Amino acid sequence: MLRNLDLNLLVSLEALLAERNVTRAARRLGLSQPALSGQLARLREMFDDPLLIAGPRGMIPSARALALQEPLTERLAGLADLLALRTGFAPETAEETFRIAASDSMQAVFGVILLARIAETAPRTRVALIRPIAATIARQMAEGEIDVLITPGKWIESDWQTRPILEERFVCVVRADHPAARAPLDLDTFCALDHLLVSPVGGGFTGVVDDALAAIGRSRRVTVSIQDFLVAPPLLACTDLIATVPSRVLHAFGPGFAALEPPVDLAGFTAVAAWHPRTHRDPAQQWLREQIADVAAHLDEAIAECCAAEAAETARTVQAAGLEPIRG
Repeated sequence: MLRNLDLNLLVSLEALLAERNVTRAARRLGLSQPALSGQLARLREMFDDPLLIAGPRGMIPSARALALQEPLTERLAGLADLLALRTGFAPETAEETFRIAASDSMQAVFGVILLARIAETAPRTRVALIRPIAATIARQMAEGEIDVLITPGKWIESDWQTRPILEERFVCVVRADHPAARAPLDLDTFCALDHLLVSPVGGGFTGVVDDALAAIGRSRRVTVSIQDFLVAPPLLACTDLIATVPSRVLHAFGPGFAALEPPVDLAGFTAVAAWHPRTHRDPAQQWLREQIADVAAHLDEAIAECCAAEAAETARTVQAAGLEPIRG
């Protein structure tokens, strides 16, 4: 039987059992629906079992199919490991296209440093940075449109692989000459100010700050809601608005802003890297995930180096122009 076995049929069976839908499984495998239906017919003949039966909400696996699912996944994973030992991944010559989904704030800070790392170590690869959308992220991960999702624990499917990469906390930010920047920020002042809120899904006027304030019987007034973190700097620069943002986002804001400690206890969050099980043992994807984890582990050092380089460049520009540097 093994001599005549087509391993592609087993790969198709694994996808069918995972998706329980011929159309989605075909899309995942890069096959047409009729081609996969033909393979399912061959699988039914091979196992002398219906395997998947049409139901009102998709296909229902038979008892035989359920018994096959776990050992099939394990053995195909073992085969992938065996092939990985043979092929490996050579970053210096690889021509992969990596697709990473992350928020605009994460792209602006973490993504910039990650891109520099990849460009240096794998110069022939390409990277697409993608904004995640809640309604489509699961499909995009399943179909290979996204390789890795970097997220603060949101939108994680139960079968995805995950790895914590970064601890983050919140800070308040105002323009440098804002009246509130002259002294430590107290709760009454904080609540009295007009607030700018970043609502990733768009249009929201409440967030983690409002939950924390409500817990102590206080509230604030959010007067502006935006969808992108990087829209915040020009709005804050010319108004008396205050925003509460992840601390490392400030690096992307540039000069002219003051960071203040929030006068209310705000829980931070853990950013995780998440990926679909089908790429778990892929050598190229493993390499990408290691780059992500390593950049995250040394992110603060990299940000400090960038800030020092920017300060040195500013000093050189001032010196070349014959100006006195501003001290203070």
